[in-house]
Amino acid sequence: MFHKNIAKILFLAALLCSAACQKNVLQPPTVSPSAMRDVPALRLNYRYEADVPAPPETAKNAPAEDRNAAVQASFDQSRTQEALAKTITSPDKKRILAVYNRAGDTPDEFRLDMFAADGTFLRKITPDAMAVHYPDTIVWSPDSTTLAFVAMTRASGQSSVTPPPNQAADANANSAANAANSATNSAANSAAASDANANAANSETPAATDTNASSAPTPEAPTGILTFRTEQIYTANSDGDGVKPITQNEGLIYFYYVWSPDSTMLVSLAATYREWQYLFSQAGQKGEKFTPLGRPRLVEKNGRERRLDDALTQVSPVWSPDSAKVAVAFDRQIRVYDAIGNTPTQAAIPLRNQLLLSSQAYDQELQRKEAANGATPATDANTPAANANAATNSAAPTTLPDETTLVSFNPIINLEWSAEDILYFQTGYIKLLQNEGDSARSYLRWHRLILSPQPVSL
Repeated sequence: MFHKNIAKILFLAALLCSAACQKNVLQPPTVSPSAMRDVPALRLNYRYEADVPAPPETAKNAPAEDRNAAVQASFDQSRTQEALAKTITSPDKKRILAVYNRAGDTPDEFRLDMFAADGTFLRKITPDAMAVHYPDTIVWSPDSTTLAFVAMTRASGQSSVTPPPNQAADANANSAANAANSATNSAANSAAASDANANAANSETPAATDTNASSAPTPEAPTGILTFRTEQIYTANSDGDGVKPITQNEGLIYFYYVWSPDSTMLVSLAATYREWQYLFSQAGQKGEKFTPLGRPRLVEKNGRERRLDDALTQVSPVWSPDSAKVAVAFDRQIRVYDAIGNTPTQAAIPLRNQLLLSSQAYDQELQRKEAANGATPATDANTPAANANAATNSAAPTTLPDETTLVSFNPIINLEWSAEDILYFQTGYIKLLQNEGDSARSYLRWHRLILSPQPVSL
């Protein structure tokens, strides 16, 4: 009897061992990646948290400098025909970029010079035939080695943006013609500047005697740099030389760009000239301020470019802190793209349903406060955030609320990727009108996504 029981026990143990081995074969073991950088966008999990405090302050939120005192003194003393608009200091504080206009320039077209940290002039960056646009978007790379800016062929008193050619072949031909004309105009302007400096040196005036500025002529602007009839992204070295276009798409307007944290590439928004002009016209007819829409693109220093999406957005893309991914918002959806790797992936995170439920809880909280205080809820940027746990503490709804009944259900207007696993996004209602006093900003709310990797099968 004892031997029979032993046999049964051994038989059951063998069955269990066999089942376990079969399970291991059918379901291989999994492991989580050691770093978020190694997780493809397609393999990201997320957890939505509504109505959280605003993200920590970042460098891009810090107030920008206006004008460096030493550079301003240089313009005041020896460059009276030029007006300094702003200065931008490199992150390592060793270089200062001067953004300025020359007498006779169109107000929205600028020139760039490079200065040392002590205000000593180093080099002219832009040729006379080039006009820099959107000075508020000029940005140094985080490692201070490269400057990025947007420029195009100088309008010479005409419209700042001229219609591009309709055909790609014409675009290439006209680009070459513009390059030749740019070099010719630059040489002519440089010669004129040399003659003007020579005449100034020969004329002795009291003002020239009293000034402490150097009497040496200002170095000539560079020549031979290719320019285009629509705004392209250019880069320059920290000394102000090596200027080159890293985008060369005649007919596209690049209007936003930001460096990856590792300073290897930029993410940009770009729109066609026709799209830009149409939206500009529509905004004027409605009495609204013009807000451009663009498609996100990755642009490397060597000029290699990859369009990330065909959809248009007005929300500025953001980088992950490890420079491995880019996040872009489209209405009430966030899309994440891989920026590295030979087979990049992308993932869409639809947030409409989550925002509907959290907006319902937010509105209910505002109504409760209104009833308690006997006043109407505020509708500006100072609106107090609803209780973050309101949605959790209330009974779960069985159906989604009607979005037309929710005042706080609004699109995504801002992104902040503060940590590798935390992506903040802001929703709100914004109406920007040409009459600033009639503009409106209301129900500005911050939310966040907590990211985590999906396990990978071994």
